[in-house]
Amino acid sequence: MPAAAPLPAPADLPAVAELPDLFALTGGGRVRTRADWERRRAELRELTLHYEYGPLPPEPGPISARPVRSRRDRRTGTLERTVHLRMGPGRRLSTHLRLTVPPGDGPFPAIISGDLNWDGAIPAVVGEVARRGYVLAEFNRVEIAPDSRDRAGVYSVFAGYDGGRLAAWAWGFHRVVDYLRTLGWVDGERIAVTGHSRGGKAALLAGATDERIALTAPNNSGCGGAGCFRVQGEGSEDIAAIVRAFPYWFHARFAGLVGQVERLPFDQHALKAIVAPRALLSTEALGDLWANPRGTQQTYLAAREVFAFLGVPGRVGIRFRPGVHEQNEEDWWALLDFADHVLRGKPLAGDFGRLAFPEDAPAYSWRAPLA
Repeated sequence: MPAAAPLPAPADLPAVAELPDLFALTGGGRVRTRADWERRRAELRELTLHYEYGPLPPEPGPISARPVRSRRDRRTGTLERTVHLRMGPGRRLSTHLRLTVPPGDGPFPAIISGDLNWDGAIPAVVGEVARRGYVLAEFNRVEIAPDSRDRAGVYSVFAGYDGGRLAAWAWGFHRVVDYLRTLGWVDGERIAVTGHSRGGKAALLAGATDERIALTAPNNSGCGGAGCFRVQGEGSEDIAAIVRAFPYWFHARFAGLVGQVERLPFDQHALKAIVAPRALLSTEALGDLWANPRGTQQTYLAAREVFAFLGVPGRVGIRFRPGVHEQNEEDWWALLDFADHVLRGKPLAGDFGRLAFPEDAPAYSWRAPLA
């Protein structure tokens, strides 16, 4: 089989003003069948990793886990366990993982967050996650790759690795999935990932690139996450701003799109669509203008076309709330309600498709092919 032609340099890409057609196959033709979609899905994955995030790090081989501490809450029956995961060549790469396990034998569904805060997550959130019967698995993504230009973590272990930090952090989510699926009391078929802000960007990329993740739930993830490059709401972050502040989050190639966003052969609706037919929820704050809630509505609408085409329109949702840039209790309750529905078959509590900007026309003219 001949080698695939190299992808064009950013300056050589054609300009597309609207959100690119998710059903347009590279080389011509449109998606008509599920098999066609799998081909298109692979194309979109290649494009987003090539132009935006860079490749994921190599597979690390077996992961070892060393217990650090364990504590039972006698009042609630929950167990808090901390383990030290080691992986990669010579086990030189590691991260700490804090598990909050509900009482009982399981197997329990699990929610992974890369936003481990040693000062403690919101106590009410930890308690509610356990009360509803989920394992909360929190790891420290900056142990996988520092949030800086420093070439530590995966960059010191895998020589020559050139993916951005978001790709490295997404890979960290995948390694936690590896470990959780070795535990008999975790339901490996019902694993969700979430994160806030830059952690939400990483969670969305993690869910798009690992089919073992059943629910992907980024919160206020904005530019490079659930937001939109082509549709910029008032006061929102764009490519120029994010590349100027955090160039190391992305592949170096991404900077070539600054000032020519219409040459992107995708937008963030593509990353959302790659998740389908697995479940996707984005939670957004209307006062968080920097995270572009208006543009996030557009990527939701466009990605929804793919979920509908695949016959799973109920597996994609969006929830807007008043407020600012944080992942608060309201966001977590929305995540748990949606998880209860898509992972456990419970009736959906609340409206997960109400638009915050109903007057805005879709930023695309194409539609899903008729089944």
